[in-house]
Amino acid sequence: MPLLLHSFLLWLLLLLAMMGNGVLRILVLQPVLGEDLARQAACLSGIFIILGLTRVLVPRLHARDARQLLAAGSIWLGLTVAFEFLFGHYGAGMEWKALAAEYNLLRGRLWPLVLLTTFLAPWLCRHSGRGAAEARP
Repeated sequence: MPLLLHSFLLWLLLLLAMMGNGVLRILVLQPVLGEDLARQAACLSGIFIILGLTRVLVPRLHARDARQLLAAGSIWLGLTVAFEFLFGHYGAGMEWKALAAEYNLLRGRLWPLVLLTTFLAPWLCRHSGRGAAEARP
């Protein structure tokens, strides 16, 4: 199966996990912490979710080298941003300006760090711990 298809299928698993993270943010964290802190906490937990799942999923990418791992990360990043903006605007009815505001680190928004993690996760997980051991022939 080509890298593009593998990447897409594994991204769907990440999407489901991150949607669950978002539901927990709204139902559990937001009433206790307020919206801003809940978003920050969910971004941090999202980073751990992405890294944890990727550590398990990266061998299934069958990537041969760092270039392919970064290509998979690029696919995940592109799909994530496209989903966020398209679903956010057309599915959830959010304004483009509100969606773009999630990228403002100066206002305490940590979403760009989640996206950076999404991009680097396949490469990071292959080159650390168990992923590195599984990558050896």
